Amino acid sequence: MESSSVVVKDLYAKYAVSESWVLKSVNLAVGKGSMLVLMGPSGCGKSTLLYAIAGLLPWVVPGEIKGEIVVEGVDVTRSGYRSLAGVVGIVYQNPEMQVVTRSVYEELAMAPENLGLPKEEVLKRVEWVVDVLDLGRYLDRDPQSLSGGEKQLIAIASVLTMKPRVLLLDEPTSMLDHKGTRLVLETVEQLKREHGLTIIAAEHRVEWAVEVADTVAVMSDGSIVMEGSPEEVFGQVEDVERYGVRPPGAAEVAYELRKWGFEVRVPVRLKVAYEVFKL
Repeated sequence: MESSSVVVKDLYAKYAVSESWVLKSVNLAVGKGSMLVLMGPSGCGKSTLLYAIAGLLPWVVPGEIKGEIVVEGVDVTRSGYRSLAGVVGIVYQNPEMQVVTRSVYEELAMAPENLGLPKEEVLKRVEWVVDVLDLGRYLDRDPQSLSGGEKQLIAIASVLTMKPRVLLLDEPTSMLDHKGTRLVLETVEQLKREHGLTIIAAEHRVEWAVEVADTVAVMSDGSIVMEGSPEEVFGQVEDVERYGVRPPGAAEVAYELRKWGFEVRVPVRLKVAYEVFKL
């Protein structure tokens, strides 16, 4: 698909220590500038899929893949992660894996420096991300003195200095408290809304995900078993329950009302829930 930023076709993947395939016949197409949220229980293959799209598996993480992955026109299955420098950025669930320098400024400058960019371009990119995410108050701080949410924000910012066209987020809020989660999620919403990045996120905080996702893909046992808009996915009550995906709170209320014989729409976004339940 020409309008797709990321295309995955019949993908199988496993780690060197795996006896069987972790991913099984995964097919996916993510439109340019859109946001896909991967959902499913732990161990279903969400992180593995992100690692494969980023070219980390099997090029950095030992393993095996077969099938096809094309990201922004780059055949990842043939050329690996080096071909994606400046194209794809990945943010892990633990910011300690990415935040390694002694000052926030150094952290932001490190990625473009590693790309071999001229000093003037490095400075320009740091200034750009500081302006976009309002990070001026952090520049002289030691990243280790920051809160979990602030560290994750800096991890995202350091990836953005590479000016990626595709941003991968692997459970970016799983280790954060409520305040840190809101800080990170507001940042992701801003990037989607104002900067047109293609975003693929593995995320378990479903209420936030359905508010910002264009598409939700539910994974089970290494395969994508449901895919569509948040309304389409969570409107399939039996399948949602079968695959053990926790629906948004508003949808759960509608599910219960249906069990009691009330014919109501299944809302997933809060604005719609207010209308459906006449709040």
